[in-house]
Amino acid sequence: MNSKKKILLAMGVLLPIFVYVLVKYFTLPNNVSTLNTAVELTIPRGTSLKTFADSLEKKGLVRSASYFVFWAKKYGLERKLPSGKFRIPGSLNTVQLVKYLLRARPEFVSVTLIEGWSTEKIFQKLSTALKLNIRVLDSLGRDSSFLASFGIPIADVTGYLLPDTYVFAYGISEKQIVRFLIRKTLAVFEPDSIRQRMKVLGLNRHQILTLASIVEGEALLDRERPIIASVYLNRLKRGMRLQADPTIQFLIKDGPRRLRYRDLKIQSPYNTYLHAGLPPGPINNPGKKSIMAVLFAAKTKYLYFVAKGDGSHFFARTAAEHAKAKQKLNRLRRKIYGY
Repeated sequence: MNSKKKILLAMGVLLPIFVYVLVKYFTLPNNVSTLNTAVELTIPRGTSLKTFADSLEKKGLVRSASYFVFWAKKYGLERKLPSGKFRIPGSLNTVQLVKYLLRARPEFVSVTLIEGWSTEKIFQKLSTALKLNIRVLDSLGRDSSFLASFGIPIADVTGYLLPDTYVFAYGISEKQIVRFLIRKTLAVFEPDSIRQRMKVLGLNRHQILTLASIVEGEALLDRERPIIASVYLNRLKRGMRLQADPTIQFLIKDGPRRLRYRDLKIQSPYNTYLHAGLPPGPINNPGKKSIMAVLFAAKTKYLYFVAKGDGSHFFARTAAEHAKAKQKLNRLRRKIYGY
């Protein structure tokens, strides 16, 4: 066999192998999601391609950061670099990794925010669960220009962070998440039926949320929320002070605890024992049930209520009825607790 035939034969054998290897190099494996080896990687929003490539090299996912940047630009990844938390298969070559990132979806985390939580507690929860900057969250929560863009009349986002269970992608920014929660709250007031109820009550959105936060602070039983709301609405109509204990709990630093007489004398516009009408804003972040309880309050003539100690309340129409109920409950408290 002469040299020419040997070369042709070798090419006939090697060319298919070369093509196979080349195709495999540029093809993302079908079972990429089931590959055993994976490296957890978080890509912050706004990360540059070079910074990202350097992090890949440090984690051993690529041999050369510059080589990754070359192929990333070729496939347009520079314009579509994802953000969030990902599990990157460690067995991919550079081109396969670029293709994987082009279609990768970030992992999600479920976060539960409890009705009645303070803004500080909500921000702490979000910061821990989503690795957010607590200082940035706090700053946004008091940014008057940012809050005014949503029609919030005071420099405090409290009351506008609607509690619920949400699913977020890692990589969401502080501003995005605060904006999301505010919009969730505002969406409650969008239906025509809600707007009509606000007109009937003569209360605006901020006032509804403020009163709902007080109801949230008082109610333990869902069935009592509309009744408690009716008490406060009745007092407002009569020009009576709300005398709502949750507004005092909001002011004390060592609460929640049993209130003392001197607590009721704290000088603050939030002290509803000293000042008539609603406080300047919400005292916590109420859930939708409390908001609806205010909007669709029960029709009662109650002006007073006192806790029974089991989560429920005794409601009264007159001061005399209320005084009798308090005496009865005080006797019961002394018998059980000794004070």
